[in-house]
Amino acid sequence: MKFFIDTADIDAIKDAYEMGLVDGVTTNPSLIKQSGRDHEETIRDIASFVPGPISVETISSTAQGMLDEADIYQTWGHNIVIKIVMSPEGMQAVKYLSAKGIKTNVTVTFTAAQALIAAKAGATYISPFVGRLDDIGHNGMDLIKQIRTIYDHYSFQTKILVASVRNPIHLLDAAMIGADVATVPPKILQQLFKHPLTDKGIEQFLVDSKAFQKT
Repeated sequence: MKFFIDTADIDAIKDAYEMGLVDGVTTNPSLIKQSGRDHEETIRDIASFVPGPISVETISSTAQGMLDEADIYQTWGHNIVIKIVMSPEGMQAVKYLSAKGIKTNVTVTFTAAQALIAAKAGATYISPFVGRLDDIGHNGMDLIKQIRTIYDHYSFQTKILVASVRNPIHLLDAAMIGADVATVPPKILQQLFKHPLTDKGIEQFLVDSKAFQKT
C-alpha cells in the first residue's frame, strides 16, 4: 500500500519523504490555508522534490470551471493530479480529463455508489473519507470493503485512496482490506513508530551500551 501525506506543510513533507514514507501528497484548500503560503508557490515547492502524485483540488462548482483550473494546475508540476469533488459536474470534468490522459482524484466520497460512479467516469483515484463516517456513527472501513469488492468484481482501474485517516488503526485496517493508498496526516505517520515496548527496548539498549563506551 502506498502512503500519501495529507498536508501542505513543506517541512513535514520533507521529513517524511526522507524516511521513505511519502509516495505522494494530497492537498486541499483548507490545508493550503493552514500553511499560510501562496497556493501555487506551495504546490511548486512540493513538486520540486516529491516525484509521486500531488493532488491539487479545484474549487469551481461547474465542469468548465474545473477544467479551466486543471489547465492551470497542470503547469505547476509534471506529477499533478486534479482533485475534483463528487458531483454531476465533477464527473463530467473527470470523464473529460480521463479521456485526455490527465489523472484525477475524486474527493469527499462517502458511499460505494459514489465510488462506482467515479470509476465509471474514469477517475484515477477515489477518496472515501473514513474518519468522517466514523464521526457520524458509521464504520468507515465497511465502505472500503464494499468498494474493494465492487472494483475487484469489474476490474476497475480506479485506485482506492483512503482519506480522513484519524489513527494508525485506520491505516492498518485499510492495508488489511487491500486499499491501494492511504493519505495520512504527519501526526499519524509519527504515531506508527510508537509502541511502549519499542520505547522501553531502545531505552534499555542505550543504558547497556554505556558499558562499551570509553571514558
